[in-house]
Amino acid sequence: MTTVPTIIRPTIKADRAAILALVEQTGFFRPDEVLVAQDVLDDALKAGPHNMYVSFTATLDGTPVGWICIGPTLCTLGTFDIYWIAVSGARHRKGIGRQLLEHAEEAIRKAGGRLVVIETSNREQYKPTRAFYLRNGYAEEACLKDFYAPGDDKVIYLKRL
Repeated sequence: MTTVPTIIRPTIKADRAAILALVEQTGFFRPDEVLVAQDVLDDALKAGPHNMYVSFTATLDGTPVGWICIGPTLCTLGTFDIYWIAVSGARHRKGIGRQLLEHAEEAIRKAGGRLVVIETSNREQYKPTRAFYLRNGYAEEACLKDFYAPGDDKVIYLKRL
């Protein structure tokens, strides 16, 4: 696997359209889920780095090719969620997702985080996503049956920092 030299930086308003396009183009998310990603992204852009959501964009030659959004988990001490991670389909398996995850984990550490939570679907199309989390040091901690829809379980991964 070749690592692509990307720049990861805080998301800016000019990234919005490209990020929403890549979220939609992944083919993983239903239209209602894309709207949630849009709301989270818009909230992160409005409030800046002191918001509930903190958003980072991976760029290649100035073009957004990946996005990750994190935030503290309410009512916890040092637990953070990774709410969204998406990489352009043309850039899969190039190390961008790993770079985004590592960048987010470092930001979480700097914010006093001790535990990272990622939730995803158990649908077959998410099998590579679940393997990605395992390769990056996350452990499957729980599975909530029929959470998203009948036959679509929520799988919860944790990583201690």
